[in-house]
Amino acid sequence: MEIYMKILNLSIMALALTGIVACGNKENTANQTSEKLELIEKAQIEVKNGLMTPEILWAFGRINATQVSPDGKRVLFGVTYYSIAQNKGNTELFVVDADGSNKRQITKTSTSENSAKWLDNEHIAFLSAESGEMQLWVMDIKGGNRKQISEIKDGISDFQFSPDHKMLLYIKDVPYGQTTAEKYSDLPLATGKIVTDLMYKHWDEWVETVPHPFVAELYEGKLRNDVDLIAGEPYESPMKPWGGIEQLAWSPDGKTIAYTCRKKTGKDYAISTNSDIYFYNIKEKKSENKTEGMMGYDQNPVFSPDGKWIAWESMERDGYEADKNRIFLMNTQTGEKRDLTAKIDQDVSALAWAADSKNIYFISSWHGTTQIYSVDIQTDSIRQITQGQHDYLSVLPAANCLIGVKQSMSKPNEIYAINAETGAETEISFENKELLAKLKMGDVKERICKATDGADLHSWVIYPPNFDPNKKYPILLFCEGGPQSTVSQFWSYRWNFQIMAANGYIIIAPNRRGVPGFGKKWEEQISGDYGGQNMNDYLSAIDDLAKEKYVDAEHLGCVGASYGGFSVYWLAGHHNKRFKAFIAHDGMFNLEQQYLETEEMWFVNWDLGGAYWEKNNKIAQKSYANSPHLFVDKWDTPILVIHGEKDYRILASQGMAAFNAAVLRGVPAEMLIFPDENHWVLKPQNGILWQRTYFEWLDKWLK
Repeated sequence: MEIYMKILNLSIMALALTGIVACGNKENTANQTSEKLELIEKAQIEVKNGLMTPEILWAFGRINATQVSPDGKRVLFGVTYYSIAQNKGNTELFVVDADGSNKRQITKTSTSENSAKWLDNEHIAFLSAESGEMQLWVMDIKGGNRKQISEIKDGISDFQFSPDHKMLLYIKDVPYGQTTAEKYSDLPLATGKIVTDLMYKHWDEWVETVPHPFVAELYEGKLRNDVDLIAGEPYESPMKPWGGIEQLAWSPDGKTIAYTCRKKTGKDYAISTNSDIYFYNIKEKKSENKTEGMMGYDQNPVFSPDGKWIAWESMERDGYEADKNRIFLMNTQTGEKRDLTAKIDQDVSALAWAADSKNIYFISSWHGTTQIYSVDIQTDSIRQITQGQHDYLSVLPAANCLIGVKQSMSKPNEIYAINAETGAETEISFENKELLAKLKMGDVKERICKATDGADLHSWVIYPPNFDPNKKYPILLFCEGGPQSTVSQFWSYRWNFQIMAANGYIIIAPNRRGVPGFGKKWEEQISGDYGGQNMNDYLSAIDDLAKEKYVDAEHLGCVGASYGGFSVYWLAGHHNKRFKAFIAHDGMFNLEQQYLETEEMWFVNWDLGGAYWEKNNKIAQKSYANSPHLFVDKWDTPILVIHGEKDYRILASQGMAAFNAAVLRGVPAEMLIFPDENHWVLKPQNGILWQRTYFEWLDKWLK
């Protein structure tokens, strides 16, 4: 409370003295903004026959940004609601006691409150674009005394207060490279981009800015003496496209900031995953590389509460983004390092220290589910805490329990209190309880069959609601992306298995070769073997299920995105008339084309084995010989192609080429192209269009 009141009082005084905005004026501005924008709240939607529809999918509240209060007694979280009519979402903030009682909504505005964090036990800080740009705000946990703290040009994307709340660490985009207008000032309207090196595009943007971490003093309610931790360096920290504030951390004494950075640009960046953890000394304004010589991804540092240790996620090999993700621990005094997870053949993520600095909690996938674990830093002993058919996405320690966010194929994100000893779980958020109660979910069951090499092959099978074993149903083979992504108990707002089941389909989703959660040998087999054993795994899984009496074996479909889209294109030329319909979303069609079009070259170098012109490279030549475009002459089955034109990972030209090939071959084909979507489909109306087109295509050919 004392920290917050100092920040708040100084803020009020400073803003009043400088005339930037009076307290009453700022509140009036909020009211005016709310009047201009229509409020987006939880959707009230009719459910017919208990079956999922695309509109119902977009009616779910989406929980995010869970934070535990300093005393461990309360949980702060955001919920994003979507308006189909407005074609956008809005995030509101909630607080609930850790035992599930006293849940309340603390914001109700037409502008989202994002990245909310506790200041003390009674006050929070968050980001809002209420004033036009994303700035830092504070308020109490009843939603009152809402005040803007920062006035940073172009806004900020995330933040962390120092432990004593006297300084602020924030992330802000800075210019990268020279613009055309800067080079030729007499051509201010020219739109051309002059490119001199690789990584000129990434994920869904042309790279014209990079995120930098800044630290500033908080004085009289304002920020001053802002310092860019990597000033003058053309690097990213945090790293795009996935990195956020979790890639930076304050030491408990507030003297050091640990940050993640891959200090490379252009071609060097494009071929390497070698990021490092740096310590930035606040007083000396200098950085020191603490993971030099560790060649893979090193990221997401977390200091122990007592400051004696720092842990982070680490991969061993440069250029391999799907390497084993380990917990590395370093003594902050001696610099001694060790791998805490050498004993398990699993990936780890979402590290969180216990209050006593003796254990680290984390999540890990194994055999199609993701559970919470802990590791004792003295003995390296690892204990699994939770069990069940679900995926945990995060874990945080609270006063008398753990707080985790979990989902399943039958339920979107909700927050749970977990007994750290027994693993017993209690839901505390109940954001979607009423809507879920109106829906009939199909059963989700595990199925094991034998692969062509005799290995046990795990799949999830999702049955339609009101499943009748005496009827016959068409099957959809779901091909996972990645390729190194587990088919775990995920809930998707696009590739949602329950909406597929509600439309009368049985879905089989195999954990084929290449996915994590079944040991590194299983996962790594796929690299250099595209079109090989993993494709046999797909066919083994659906052939096994097709023997069941309730399966309409004459109406099988095959669907997938990204590597799953590649799988669809490949199977279209090799399925021996098993399937009657295909759907490929953002898939690789021509691997030679993909090698030179994609931006993250480390991926194609590792997974395809190298460039197609390396004629003596047997692995690479095998990969390119399995390119789906080489087997179009065998295409004979209707195919729907979906792609986003802002997808710079797999360019839309891949989808267009596949569609054109099908049409020229006389194969029934359709293409859904999104000029404004990336590798995903993020806008509500586009999402509904995706679902409608998807099921219209399947129903046309499978029913």
